[in-house]
Order: sequence, then C-alpha cells, then structure tokens
Amino acid sequence: MNKVKYSEVWDLDVFFEGGSDSEELRTHLNGLDELLNSMEKEAVEFNVPASVEAANDIVNLIESIKNVALNLSQAGAVIGCFLAADTTDKKALLLQGETSTLGARFSTAMLKIQQTLSKSDDAVWNGLMESDELKEFAFILTEWRDEVALKLSEEEESLVTALSVDGYHGWGKLYDQLVGDIKITIEVDGEEKELSVGQAANLSSNSDADVRKRSFEALEEAWEAKEDFFAATLNHLAGFRLAVYKKRGWDSVLKEPLLTNRMSEETLDAMWGAIGANKAPFVDYLNVKAKMLGTDKMNWYDIDAPVTESTMELSYQEGAEFILKHFGEFGSELESFSRKAFEDSWIEAEDRPNKRPGGFCTGMPMSEQSRIFMTYSGSMSNVATLAHELGHAFHSYALRPVHWMNRRYAMGVAETASTFAEMIVADAAVKAAETKDEKIALLEDKIQRSVAFFMNIHSRFLFETRFYKEREKGIVSATRLNELMEEAQREAYGDALDTVHPHFWASKLHFYITSVPFYNFPYTFGYLFSLSIYAKALEDGASFEGKYIALLRDTAVMSVEDLAMKHLGEDITKQEFWAKGVALCVKDVEDFLELTTKEG
Repeated sequence: MNKVKYSEVWDLDVFFEGGSDSEELRTHLNGLDELLNSMEKEAVEFNVPASVEAANDIVNLIESIKNVALNLSQAGAVIGCFLAADTTDKKALLLQGETSTLGARFSTAMLKIQQTLSKSDDAVWNGLMESDELKEFAFILTEWRDEVALKLSEEEESLVTALSVDGYHGWGKLYDQLVGDIKITIEVDGEEKELSVGQAANLSSNSDADVRKRSFEALEEAWEAKEDFFAATLNHLAGFRLAVYKKRGWDSVLKEPLLTNRMSEETLDAMWGAIGANKAPFVDYLNVKAKMLGTDKMNWYDIDAPVTESTMELSYQEGAEFILKHFGEFGSELESFSRKAFEDSWIEAEDRPNKRPGGFCTGMPMSEQSRIFMTYSGSMSNVATLAHELGHAFHSYALRPVHWMNRRYAMGVAETASTFAEMIVADAAVKAAETKDEKIALLEDKIQRSVAFFMNIHSRFLFETRFYKEREKGIVSATRLNELMEEAQREAYGDALDTVHPHFWASKLHFYITSVPFYNFPYTFGYLFSLSIYAKALEDGASFEGKYIALLRDTAVMSVEDLAMKHLGEDITKQEFWAKGVALCVKDVEDFLELTTKEG
C-alpha cells in the first residue's frame, strides 16, 4: 500500500484562491453584503405571526438566515485561518474588521426577527411549534423566544451589538495583535532562537529541565513587560460584559455561559463538587512526578515535562498514522473521515515563526469541510491535540444531514466530541505500549490531561469568578490579577505547586475570547461527559459508532441534561455521575504510581 505524504500546511486556496489578496474572497464579501441587505429588509418587513398560517413565511425567513450565516461563517473562518497562520498579515486584519461589521449587522437583523417572533401569543406560538413546517426547529425557536424575554428591548440590544464591534470585540482583537507581536529569544540546543509565543510554549514538554525553566522565565518576562496592556484589555472586556448584564438585570456572570452551554448551575456545581472531592490522587501524582524530576515540589514549568528517557517523538506523518490506526479500531467512519482530512490538507501543523499560539478547528460550512490549526513539534501531547481537533471536525461532519438551525451546538458538547477522539488515541496508545518506560510516558500523557481539566481549568474558573466579583467594584490592577491567579492555582492544584504562573491570565487566549465568557468549564464538562460515552463505547464495541453519531446529531437540539438522559440514561445534576468519570482517571494515576514506585 502506497503511503500518502501528508502536508503540514493547509490548503485554503480551495475556498478562495490568493490568500488575503483573493479576488474571489472580495467577490464573496460583496455578495454577502447584498445577501445581508435582503435579510435586513426581510427582518424589517416581518410581522408578528398572527396564526399558524405564518409557518411558511417563517420557514422562508429561516432559509434567508441560513444563507447569510453560511456565507458569513465561511468568510470569517477563512480570514481567521489567514491570521492564525501569519499574525503579520495586515490585509487579513482589515478583512477581519470587515467581517466583524457584517457579523454585527447579521446579529442585529437576527435580534429583530427573534424579537418579532417572540411577540406571538402563546396559543399561536404553540400551534406554530407543532406545525409540520416548524416542529423540527421547535427547540431552537423556543430557545430564541426565552432568550428575548431575558434581554433588553430591540433598540437597546441593537445598540449593544453595534457598540461591541469597536468596543467589546475590538479589545479581543487587540489582545491577538499584542500576542502576535511578542517574540521570545531563547537558547535551545546551543543555538539562540527567536520564537513565537506558541513555539516557546511548546518547550514546556522539552526533556531538558534548563530549557523548560528558561522558556518559562522568558515567557513570564514577556507577559510582565506588557502586563498593563493585558490588564487593561481584560478589564475592558469584563467591564463591557458587566455593564450589559447590569442593564439586563442579570445578577450572575454565569448566567450567559450556562445559557450558552444549555446547562443548569446544578449540573456545573455537581461536576466541580465531584472533582473537588477526588483531587488527592492527582496531588499524589504531582508529588511523585516532582521527585522523579529531582525536585521536592512541582514547579509550573515541570508539569508537562517528560518523566522517562523514552518519551515518544513522532514525526507529523507518524503522528497521523498513529491517530488513523487507533481511530480505525473505534469505527470506520471516523477513520475514513480523518484520513480524508490528512490527504486533502485540512491541517496547518508546521512549526514556524509568526503563527498564533494554541490549536483550533474551524468549520467551512459552505464546503462541508473543516480546517485544523496547531503547531506540531513531535510530542505525544501534540498528537493528542491533533486527535482532539479532528474530533471537532468529525462532529461537524456528523451533523451534515442536519439543517443549519439544528447544528449550532454549545461548547460543552463540542468539547465532548473532541475529547472523545483524544481519548481513543490516548487509551489505545497505553494498551499498545511495548516497554515499561513507554507505558509510563503514555499513561502520564493521559494523566496530564486529567490534571489540565481538573486543576488547570479549575484554576481558570476560580480566577475568572473572583476577577469578575472584584471588577464589579472597579478596575483590577495587573498586580492584583497576578495575586488572584496565584491564589486560584494554589487552590486548584491542592497546594502541590512550588513555582506558579502568575501571568497565566495574560498568556491564556481563552480569557480574551469574546464569543463567550467563561471559556473554561465546558472543557472539563466535555472531558468527563466523553468518559461516560467512552465507557459505553468499550461495552458496545464496533456497533457503537452509529449510536455515537446519533448522539452528536442531537447535541444542538436539547439541554445537556436531556442529552445525557436520552443517550446515556444518566442524571448529570448528581455528583455520582461525575464521580464515575473521575474514578476512571484516578485508575490511570494508580497504574502510574504502581509502575513508578514499585521498584523504587
């Protein structure tokens, strides 16, 4: 069988040829402007439905919305890819500003439609929701109606949307620019290198303790040098949110993220409660790992350090084949889909300067494709990230037969699909390990993810919750942000840390993402929720893939509580559900401790 050599650079020309100078993209944006004009006109002319006969008009309006949304998403995704791959692309930055303005117009027109729809009286509404034309959209339309009731008047919400372009979203874009401009100079393997933030961050898993420490210190210095800019950005983002919440009469900063994630606070509390009650084994793991690395207590820059000499290093090609092999053991559809992603250059993985840090998957809905972004440097952690992002892409693929209205799933369930894919690879890799050292390294890679979701993400949640509380009273200084971050890290890690990362609040993009606040707990939700799905997959074997795809297709049309009850038969508002998932992760720690402490 001939092996295809997979490209480490993605193909965006298939959408719009010519990068940020693309004439095709310019034509697309001009056409999008015209589509928006039509939708805005329809929004103004749309009347409050007075009878069930209005169902056809609503269906036609939904098709107009869908058409604009697909075109807008496609353009925004491609432009986002241009900027991620080259943070110095000034033309792409201008285009992003243009799509932000178009996006604000779309949001305003959507709001007008939602407001008008919501004025239907209950009898008409119930009739519409039961009609043949609209019953498939009933969940989403009812969600729209409920959200309108929680918000300000149409005029006020339109003003908020308009002001957010250069206010709220503008601050988020400023953060991206500030980070893109940072260059880290550090000596690696006897050679001085100028690295992007993403490249320097990848050194956290370097086998050389000195390199890890120096890269961490260089990054801390870089964040500290611009801490006042980052503090101002974070304060303004939070201030904007709080001002809007206050006007709406919302008394909790968690209201928006919980609504967005279709999750109850009861579920969130149950999840953190189960994690808090089961942290001791992970503290034990960190203490043992510190000793293995020759220190008394764990330092932040050693959390991702390899603990064995035989840490697996895989080329991009090897990493891809590793993923495909183990995906194939789960199901043929996931494997063939992912192979297509590699063969058709859907992935940007090259390790080079001027790339944005982190990883993401973005959908190209008009083309029924996705694009994956990351910086691949050969570690098992990179392989896991790649599998994770392919999981996101598979989720979009699974939803292809579903109408656009019913594809808009929330982040918690989005992270379920990605984490499930990551787990397939991680678990299979541990089982396939040929030596003790290899098994330790792979087990440790799994445990590192548990530590990330139960401790790192928890520290972000604690920090953000406390920051918002203080921000209500006024601006929070960079010094105070460092203090809040350190307190959150020490608490979340069960006091297992010596050196912490006080400028983590400046370094983590997720605090500055404007699409949704509290871009943290859904990761942990997805991780533990996917563990339950994974347990069912192990029970059912090859027959499970069809059930899994059915679950993914329901992710945007019900609450997470209903999704779990329908597909897993579980009540996720109870700690017991979450404790079962945590117990599976504790088993990894027990296996690791047995392998590393048994023979001294």
